[in-house]
Amino acid sequence: MVRIARIGAGLGMVLLGILLLALPGPGVLTIAGGLAILAVDFVWARRLLDWTKSRFRRYFPTNDLSANEDPAAPESAADEVVP
Repeated sequence: MVRIARIGAGLGMVLLGILLLALPGPGVLTIAGGLAILAVDFVWARRLLDWTKSRFRRYFPTNDLSANEDPAAPESAADEVVP
């Protein structure tokens, strides 16, 4: 019974996400959420979700600047002391 409810919720979110692609709203995120729910039960949903994640990372790469920061550097221009 739980599996049927999970599948229904996942399909509902995917369908809502498709609808939100044409309407104002977070369509892609809703589809990804629905795929994440469906990925618990279906391998094809897991593969599609992984493909979506790889495309997202390809077009929106993360820049980890925290590794290059100087801990002694001021947080903002307001923190700097000007003589």
